[in-house]
Amino acid sequence: MADTDPAVIDGRRVRGDASRRAVLRRATDLVSVEGLDGLSIGRLAVESGHSKSSIAGLFQNKEGLQLATVAAGRSIFVDVVVEPARQHERGLPRLVALMRNLIDYSRDRVFAGGCFFAAVSADYDSKPGPVRDAVRAAMHDWYGYVAAQVRAAVDAGRLDLDDDGVELLAFSLPALYEQANARSLLWGSDRPYLLAQRAMRDLLMGAGADESALQALDG
Repeated sequence: MADTDPAVIDGRRVRGDASRRAVLRRATDLVSVEGLDGLSIGRLAVESGHSKSSIAGLFQNKEGLQLATVAAGRSIFVDVVVEPARQHERGLPRLVALMRNLIDYSRDRVFAGGCFFAAVSADYDSKPGPVRDAVRAAMHDWYGYVAAQVRAAVDAGRLDLDDDGVELLAFSLPALYEQANARSLLWGSDRPYLLAQRAMRDLLMGAGADESALQALDG
């Protein structure tokens, strides 16, 4: 009878959700350091202190765990990088905030191994299947969001670019960040982030941005 009590069922659900979140947070950290391909139920059981059976009950199999980890990494990225930028006006102000948040997200090691999606993209960019599709969808949405802010800045008269220029700037800004993330991890230095910020600032000024709008990217 107690097993059918709604309060008992809700309590179990809350505990199950909390356990799932904790396991996935450990999984995202692990993947950022070691890559997604090596993530398994057994490996995560050792790292998280949970039993293999409990993790298998949450995710069913390795692919289910990998897909859930990608979704968790995406959610954290949105919370840290995208949502705070939405407090700023669409276009140039939001674009600058996105770039600054992006730099801070990697430099502050929100994930132990730097950028989560840099790690998973390297693992799965050439491996067809549901996991690659999930990674590609996340990256497609991110790059598309950056491009939308560049376009909005042009439409508002804050940047002076033709269609090719919009595409090039939307490609170049995240590329600078990705290179800074990789070099910082390799060399254990903050210097690549400072160089990326300067390069982003120069690109935006070259595209017609007012210097006063770029203060968040000052070194």
